[in-house]
Amino acid sequence: MKRTLFLVVLIILTISIKAQTTIVYGEMVDSVSRQGEPNASIRVFKEGKMDKPVAMSVTDVNGKFRQSIKGIGGYIICFSSTGRKEIRRKVILKKEGGEINIGTLLVHDDTKQLKGVDVVAQKPLIKMETDKMTYDVQADNDSKSNTVLDMLRKVPMVVVDGQDNIMVNGSGSFKVYVDGKPNIMFSSNPSQIFKSMPASAVKKIEVITNPGAKYDAEGTVGVLNLIMSDIDGKKQKTNGYNGNILGQVNSLMFMGAAFLSGQQGKFTYNTNISYLQSFPADGNITTNRINKTDGSKMFYDQSGKMMRGYSIGNVNLGYDIDSLSNIGLTLSIFRLNDERYGPERTMLSGGSYGKGFEYSADIDAKSTLNTINTSIDYQRFFNKERTKSITLSYLFNYTPSKNEMRRLYKSPSTPIPFTLKDLYSLSAPYDAEHTMQLDYTMPIGKTQTLSTGLKYINRTNDSDSKYYDIISGKDTYNEDNSTNYKNKQDIMAGYAEYSGSFGKFGSKVGVRYEHTWENVKFLKGHGEDFKKSYSNIVPSMSITYNIKAATNIGLNYNMRIARPMISSLNPYIDRTNPRTLSYGNPNLDVEKTHSIGIVFNSFTPKFMLNMTLSGVISNNEIQQYNYIKDNILHSTYGNIVCKKGLSMNSFINYSLSTKTRVFMIPEVSYYDFRSNVLSEHNYGWGGKLFMGVQQTLPWKIESSLFGGANFKSYSLEGDNGAFSMIAMSLTKNLFKDRLNITLSYFTPLTGRLHYKVNTYNNSFSQKMITNISIQNVGLTIKWNFGNTKRQFIDHKSKINNDYNKEINRSEAPGMGIGNKVGM
Repeated sequence: MKRTLFLVVLIILTISIKAQTTIVYGEMVDSVSRQGEPNASIRVFKEGKMDKPVAMSVTDVNGKFRQSIKGIGGYIICFSSTGRKEIRRKVILKKEGGEINIGTLLVHDDTKQLKGVDVVAQKPLIKMETDKMTYDVQADNDSKSNTVLDMLRKVPMVVVDGQDNIMVNGSGSFKVYVDGKPNIMFSSNPSQIFKSMPASAVKKIEVITNPGAKYDAEGTVGVLNLIMSDIDGKKQKTNGYNGNILGQVNSLMFMGAAFLSGQQGKFTYNTNISYLQSFPADGNITTNRINKTDGSKMFYDQSGKMMRGYSIGNVNLGYDIDSLSNIGLTLSIFRLNDERYGPERTMLSGGSYGKGFEYSADIDAKSTLNTINTSIDYQRFFNKERTKSITLSYLFNYTPSKNEMRRLYKSPSTPIPFTLKDLYSLSAPYDAEHTMQLDYTMPIGKTQTLSTGLKYINRTNDSDSKYYDIISGKDTYNEDNSTNYKNKQDIMAGYAEYSGSFGKFGSKVGVRYEHTWENVKFLKGHGEDFKKSYSNIVPSMSITYNIKAATNIGLNYNMRIARPMISSLNPYIDRTNPRTLSYGNPNLDVEKTHSIGIVFNSFTPKFMLNMTLSGVISNNEIQQYNYIKDNILHSTYGNIVCKKGLSMNSFINYSLSTKTRVFMIPEVSYYDFRSNVLSEHNYGWGGKLFMGVQQTLPWKIESSLFGGANFKSYSLEGDNGAFSMIAMSLTKNLFKDRLNITLSYFTPLTGRLHYKVNTYNNSFSQKMITNISIQNVGLTIKWNFGNTKRQFIDHKSKINNDYNKEINRSEAPGMGIGNKVGM
């Protein structure tokens, strides 16, 4: 009996000992650059038994790891990566389990292993998290010759159609940030800027689908954040500098750029400048419209040439006051010039137009867009772990612009029933924005964090539009058609956000409160002054579960808003047409969009899979609509559209070898739009499918082939046509990677861009076709210089709280052949 009892106790103790689990965590970083070492192998051996590992895993995309080990006693952990010296650490596991932090492991090159051996690094291009996706632009060879718009075609959850319109998660309502700061110019003109902006000027692109409470509530589908500065939060240890000079020419444009960054002691700096000028390009737009009321038809044809010039300059400065506090300053200047000129022709027939008539004119339009951004930030940490901090930030944004258009009519060959007046218009609007923000972050225990903050935004929008009748060759001011109004907007916001990790679970819950004051005054022209104020409470939430090493699943929810435009709020009644009254609606509510998503990530050093199933619903989208009262047509605005959508976004990547990588981006979506007020309903399937191959050829030539198509997309009153393209490039690096030479080719599968947009409602149906030559062949040459391994840390404004904090998340890296960091 005693022997039996002894054996039972022994078995129970043995099972208990074997069941003990210890978590060993830390990070691997490069000894010089302090960048994380991704996909490094981790093998765990029982001390004295080095023949067979008892556990294995890999580091995540930032070089971090959390390794589970069952048992007690001594264990040897081996860390290895291609071309690096192996690191070994001994740990003693106790029977009570728990967690062991082995800190930061510095990785050094293994010169013996590298000698005479070609190592092809497969740097991850896509980093997936449950609430955001990061695309490493500089890890893609195509960034040496493409524009930012070209690179966006490769980004999951982003669609660029044939007219270069950008949609995120099926919607064009998103905000653009630059280095974590809201940018008015980029948000209002993203397509124009991105297709004129060299991809080499951007380090990373973040698609933040669940921004959380720290970010502004506006932007119904989230935030598109461009990282211009190479920030990783690690302090550099070596003084020095590096940079590059780039030149490019292709069938459509030429471009030049330069970049320089460095560090000297406590001072870091980063600056880049670039200039792009397009060649005159031919284009043609035709529109066919049928009026359903009387059957009348309109045909419009516009052709001509287009040119665009672009320039940008950035300066980022940082200074470490001491080991726990720093100050930073940023300044950026942007300018975009656009010119279009050519003839237009209009033909009207049928219905009230009888047998019909036509008229034509010559158009000359010029636009200049500018922006100036500057920010200053002070950050203070209160402990050596840098987990408790306060940040004070100030951001100023000034955006003046100028738009001119001159239309000169030709004498019609046949009589027409109305008078044609030559005209000239000039508008010079500007936006000025001051932002002040206070953020406080503090740890709650070892794995939990609480962040709070206050924010104040003061915006002034001035719109001065002047119209002139051209009489006998002279510009004559038309006061009745001219207008000048000023809109002042003040936003006060506060937020609280909690994040924590509990074993395999990670969570983030936040709430944001915003109160808005609007004050619109008309200084000139027909308009009615009005004021409006309203509040919004915006919740957000995300939960992550780590199924195993490098595999996780997450659930997200957030609510986003879109504030009404001034034109839709203005209650002034336009009575210029006695049969039509047009006016805004000051009682418009803020658009509210609810989104929920399920995200699955799984990756190994060779294979990566991401799948995101998301749903979106909005019951109060703003839409202009018409109704008849007392035989008078009224035109106004209302929250009258209900939108529902479901989409599946995927990213699949497989590395066949160290020299070959293939990837695929399939997306499918379904959207339903309904308006009971307008008695309109539209719905349909959409999506995109793109595939790519990246291959290192003989003589170390890096090649890339990328192609695919966007399918038809829908709105309440129409649909946009499909668009397909193919792009390829060849890159050769010379003089120890100092010199990069790239040949590139891009073309729509239709040869020229031939893009259709259909509009249909209860009043009319319309088909618009755009035909533009965008096929091109290009040559890019870049020279890299400097005395350091990589560029130094650049200052990044703390406005909107750098969205880089990670709480026990498994992240999935994706495609990309290793590329030297440049501009």
